[in-house]
Amino acid sequence: MDAPDDIAKILDPNEKIELYIRQKIYHPQINIDSAVFTNERMILRHPHALGLKKDYTDYNYRDIANVVLEKGLLRSTIKCTLRFGGEPLALGDLPNAEAEKAYGIIRENIGKVQTPFSSGNADATNPPK
Repeated sequence: MDAPDDIAKILDPNEKIELYIRQKIYHPQINIDSAVFTNERMILRHPHALGLKKDYTDYNYRDIANVVLEKGLLRSTIKCTLRFGGEPLALGDLPNAEAEKAYGIIRENIGKVQTPFSSGNADATNPPK
């Protein structure tokens, strides 16, 4: 998936980009240039100083307790409830198709980090007799 070079430089060695949304997304207090959803975290890219400088905020999927998709006619909002309180993270004004993809990625990765060892046999150390 295509993403800016500055994002590629901050990824972990095993981290893979699953979705890159390049447009204005409005958070309650932060203007965001783009959002990157990887297999490990969400990265929000904040431009300032006429685009010459960029700040990044990332959220590990372990820190997200729940995600809600509020779908409108053309645009949607994704709201993430953080485990440690505070205001929910709101990614708004997203095209419906991209919001659905982002919502699916977040849900899938929250499930992976909450149950990392789930398999067919829940108790492998004590097999049935």
